[in-house]
Amino acid sequence: MHALAADTALVFGRYARQTLRSRFQMLFGILMPLLYLVFFGPLLRDLPLSAEGNSWQVLVPGLLMMLALLGASFAGFGVIVEKNLGVLDRMRATPVSRLALLLGRVLRDALLLLFQSVLLVAAAVAMGLRAPLPGVLIGLGFVALVTIAMASLSYAFALRVRTPQEFGPAVNAVSLPAMLLSGLMLPMTLAPGWLDTLSHAVPFRYLVDAVRAAFVGEYAGAEMLRGVLVAAAFAAAAVTLGTRVFRAAGA
Repeated sequence: MHALAADTALVFGRYARQTLRSRFQMLFGILMPLLYLVFFGPLLRDLPLSAEGNSWQVLVPGLLMMLALLGASFAGFGVIVEKNLGVLDRMRATPVSRLALLLGRVLRDALLLLFQSVLLVAAAVAMGLRAPLPGVLIGLGFVALVTIAMASLSYAFALRVRTPQEFGPAVNAVSLPAMLLSGLMLPMTLAPGWLDTLSHAVPFRYLVDAVRAAFVGEYAGAEMLRGVLVAAAFAAAAVTLGTRVFRAAGA
């Protein structure tokens, strides 16, 4: 266990230093959610979107999940570049744990997206969001779990494709329906019955509902319980799959 922790810290440090050298990478990922916040949020200000909480408490949790989903889904682009440059071949010759090779990358992604999430919440507070601090912290916890899960799957998939041209469209084909059916922008309870029913097959629906519950101070309800269980199971399954693919690929 000590060796795994040391290896993970080593890999994390490598990729964290790369990220810190690129301010563009640190700030660019927040652009789309921020644009939704600035240009879409005011349109919802006076609309009764939910029985509890105002429009900001409905919109901002969805934007946090959007940030995690999009940011982590495309993390695999870096692996494709490293694979094509021979970096992964050199890593194959090291004694570093294959799980650490995945966890180091994933933890870097989680920290980056948490930083971006804090900036997004700060901008939302400036525009009128009022939410309890424990609820915001719970929301950030969900961001971390979604990032760990989606980044693990993204890296695993990136090892299975050869070019960015194959990777990008495939990720878009999965992430876009997931975003639309999870109710990121508006609660799915406002949708027609058939669409609301279909959305229950998308795990992100439960995560978004849980973060919205946290933002109105509901920490022990059924929505929170479902969200925690789904997020934990999703992250565990994704990390397990990602580790198996890394080991099989010799990365």
